[in-house]
Amino acid sequence: MKRLTPGTILAALAFAALLGADFYAPRLINPYVYQILWLCGINVILASSLNLVNGFTGQFSIGHAGFMALGGYVSAAIAVFAGHALGGVPAWLFLVSLLSGGLVAALAGLLVGLPSLRLRGDYLAIVTLGFGEIIRTLILNVDAVGGARGFTDIPILRLLLSGASEPTPSLSIVSCTAFLSVLIIYRMIHSPRGRAFVAVREDEVAAEALGIDTTRTKVTAFVVGAFFAGLAGGLFAHTTGYLNPSSFQFMKSIEIMVMVVLGGMGSLTGSVLAAVLLTVLPEALRAAQGYRMVLYSALLIVLMLARPQGMFGSTELRLPWARKGPGKP
Repeated sequence: MKRLTPGTILAALAFAALLGADFYAPRLINPYVYQILWLCGINVILASSLNLVNGFTGQFSIGHAGFMALGGYVSAAIAVFAGHALGGVPAWLFLVSLLSGGLVAALAGLLVGLPSLRLRGDYLAIVTLGFGEIIRTLILNVDAVGGARGFTDIPILRLLLSGASEPTPSLSIVSCTAFLSVLIIYRMIHSPRGRAFVAVREDEVAAEALGIDTTRTKVTAFVVGAFFAGLAGGLFAHTTGYLNPSSFQFMKSIEIMVMVVLGGMGSLTGSVLAAVLLTVLPEALRAAQGYRMVLYSALLIVLMLARPQGMFGSTELRLPWARKGPGKP
């Protein structure tokens, strides 16, 4: 019989605690605080997936909100329209809708990436920004998903364990999805083939000389990052129950970019902590009322002046559940 490792025991205890949170948290925690908790999980997925593109592969994408919007609306549309046809939304339909949203976003990443990732720097940023605005504008003009008024009556993703009388998003599902997303990206980066991402970031010409297909590597990073952004969009749709194109404007992409830069370009654990910090911080400063955003911006400036490379730079915390990679990037 195999002996249980500390990491396995820790993961099992964490999962049990999350299942308990689904039952007790809606009863004990203010709904506003509960909303912030699952928003933290969604932002962790967004920041980690963008870090794969910008931090580890060295590209400059600022259209991540477009992939999130695409995944969110596709997932919501499948759940709503298929749910009407089936007379309800079974658990498997949520899984299908979330994966479909991620896959459609990944396909969009491929279609955008193939012609544009031969570009670099500012030029690539302009292309990805244009893509994000095209997606948002298209959604504004599609009445089937609500258009400018927004997509309403989206089924809420929840467990039967939920102790709330009203439909309450499942904190355990959001948290476990965020955990698996970070783990998959971490394992991919620290695999032997995954070192190609870092090689492209450090010196693209030298990477080509070593035989690395740099265009394929960049497109792969873009597609994987888009998939997880679409998955995060699907979770956002099924936790809020409502989508509006205004939620996916240019500033949403900038917000995700700030999380990556603050945590450290090339540090997944930095992205996780920065995503949680930048989700909680604006809400924690609400007591300051009119000065809230001034204090928020000032804190960001101080952090960037004190740690211009980000909180973690390119280093990672020791993760008991992750395989040791061949060296830090």
